[in-house]
Amino acid sequence: MQRRVLSLALLACLALALAGCKPQVEGEPRVVVIGGEPRLADPAAGPLAASDAVLLQNVGQGLVSFDASGNIVGGLAERWNVSDDGMSYIFRIASAEWPNKTKITAQQVARLLKRQLATRSRNSLKDTLGAVEDVVAMTDRVIEIRLVAPRPNLLPLLAQPEFAIVRDGHGTGPFSAGRTGGPNGEIRLSSEVVSPDDEVTRREEVMLSGAPADQAVRAFADGKLDLVLGGTFADLPFARAVKLPRNALRFDPASGLFGLVAARDDGPLKDREVRQLLSQAVDRDALVASLNVPGLASRASVLEAGLDGMPAPVQPAWLATPLTDRRPALLARAQKLSGGKQRPTVRIFLPDAPGSAILLDRLVADWGAVGFAVERAKTLAEADLRLMDAVAPSSSAAWFLRNFHCGVIALCEPQVDQLLDAARTAQVPAQRYALLYDAALQIDDDQLFIPLTAPVRWSLVAKRIQGFAGNRYARHTLTDLMQGPNNQGG
Repeated sequence: MQRRVLSLALLACLALALAGCKPQVEGEPRVVVIGGEPRLADPAAGPLAASDAVLLQNVGQGLVSFDASGNIVGGLAERWNVSDDGMSYIFRIASAEWPNKTKITAQQVARLLKRQLATRSRNSLKDTLGAVEDVVAMTDRVIEIRLVAPRPNLLPLLAQPEFAIVRDGHGTGPFSAGRTGGPNGEIRLSSEVVSPDDEVTRREEVMLSGAPADQAVRAFADGKLDLVLGGTFADLPFARAVKLPRNALRFDPASGLFGLVAARDDGPLKDREVRQLLSQAVDRDALVASLNVPGLASRASVLEAGLDGMPAPVQPAWLATPLTDRRPALLARAQKLSGGKQRPTVRIFLPDAPGSAILLDRLVADWGAVGFAVERAKTLAEADLRLMDAVAPSSSAAWFLRNFHCGVIALCEPQVDQLLDAARTAQVPAQRYALLYDAALQIDDDQLFIPLTAPVRWSLVAKRIQGFAGNRYARHTLTDLMQGPNNQGG
């Protein structure tokens, strides 16, 4: 028997040696979000950091929530219905309590939502709910959201962490949170999960913290973490630089905007023809190849395919001509625009991370080929262009286009604003989509945006994490991480 135990121990040691002698995480899942320490931030105070968004999503659910695949499921509301005209959403709130054991009421929820939509709120998604006329508590457990025009994409917006229901530093679940005193602001998330038949209850715990990208990747590669969230194109090289377990690096099929927009209303980018020329000179396919993200495709229009109610984006005519064939004409146009003088230097403000070098090198080569020098701006104030890298919170074209509203970007077109404002109050969906389509054409024609591709969002996922899935919103619940898709929910 002793010899048998010894043999088994030797085999185990040999297996560990073959695996690189890396310890495996045991106990509750350990999750790190790339960035700072997670805080229960107030969305009304401004845009959420990645770690804050993950914490809010999991301890302060909205009326509805996302499941692992990005589908809408119940959150604080146990059920809901939409009026036939699409102008009213009515939610029935589940019987629930705040951490101090007082009941959560519809009146409280209505007040908290209205606070996020108030004039003084700096909630980054406030504009997306511009069609909301009022939020009304009909009874203690029934709440109505009234609209000025139909919005079929309201539910994904309400599921975003920007509309998490939090009061006085306390959330509505599904997890409760407590600091552990561990590194990187570590928080223990705890939840009591009840099976559908109400007969079995299990306790679920997750350890959540934040860390810089290089530190998070190393810890995962060393077997100290189960899940790393919040990766972007900027820090992807950190994940490429280490040996990771097979299938650990996962990419979300993220929807949204990734490209360049003017950072000021003067300088070389004020000229529409210069913006058009620079857009046409970019080798988008080469950029996508250098990023090496599965399924990523180049883009030359502000809208992407598959948005609700919208036809496929119109591709610019010049895109049909290979870059090598159109480059001589672009060079001639550049010389004409500059009057034969030296072209101005284009300064770009990019994240301070290794992935930015990939984009910058591409632009230096492509724009240098038509006579433009390219430099990296040290500050946003001295930049001509800045990067726009944002995931869409819904499949509505309005979010894409309203990023180019006057007051949001430095260079804008009043006619685009008129179209977007008319679309906001349009009662007939077909009319609304037509107005949005015209606005998209105007944005592309004026080259208010130099689109490149879709946003890149990545995660590192350990083998024992069975409840993870990529989705278009790049939002990831921490519930049921250890449960397979068929076992979620208890």
